[in-house]
Amino acid sequence: MKKLTLLFCLVLLFAGTESFAQLSKQEKKEWKKKAKEFKKNPAALKTLTEEKKVADDNVATLTNQTKQLQATISDKDAKIAELEDQLSRMRSELTAAKAELAQLKENPVINPMDFSKGVVFKVQIGAFKNKDLKKYFDNNPNFGGEATDKGDQKLTIGVFRDYWEADTFKKYMREMGVKDAWIVPYKDGQRVEIKDVLEGVVGDKVPAKPADAPKQ
Repeated sequence: MKKLTLLFCLVLLFAGTESFAQLSKQEKKEWKKKAKEFKKNPAALKTLTEEKKVADDNVATLTNQTKQLQATISDKDAKIAELEDQLSRMRSELTAAKAELAQLKENPVINPMDFSKGVVFKVQIGAFKNKDLKKYFDNNPNFGGEATDKGDQKLTIGVFRDYWEADTFKKYMREMGVKDAWIVPYKDGQRVEIKDVLEGVVGDKVPAKPADAPKQ
């Protein structure tokens, strides 16, 4: 047993020859003393060896755990980067949606079949007394009318978004004998002066109001 212990000590000494050579004289003296102590007490050397093995095993385990944690952190960093990219895209989409909403509020899209919104033109065919045709107005956007303070009822035929289409229809009506046919504009369902809506609707080709036009 003593020979085995001595042999082990020699192995340790030879294994650490390079480190041992770098020690000071005092350090060499102390380690030689410890080697002698281990020679006399092999049980202590055995305990030290076993403790070193346990320590090495713990280091290996901790190294493994560190690698696993680093891998987990790497995966989480990648996931965070992906989520940040998604968040950035969502913010861009939200900004674009807000800009589109602001544009729609500033210039709302008008349903061409919803004649209660925006500017439309109708052709008035006359103002009549003692003729109540209101029952024909419901659910018939192409035929309408309104009463005046004098008790007359102004009747209109057709509804157009384009002024020139209304003008063409007005001319047809006059050719058919409706001499009082005239274009009347409406904005958001309310009758307005034609001069108030023509700019921006008919462009540079603004029609002149003829002298024979009936009063609106």
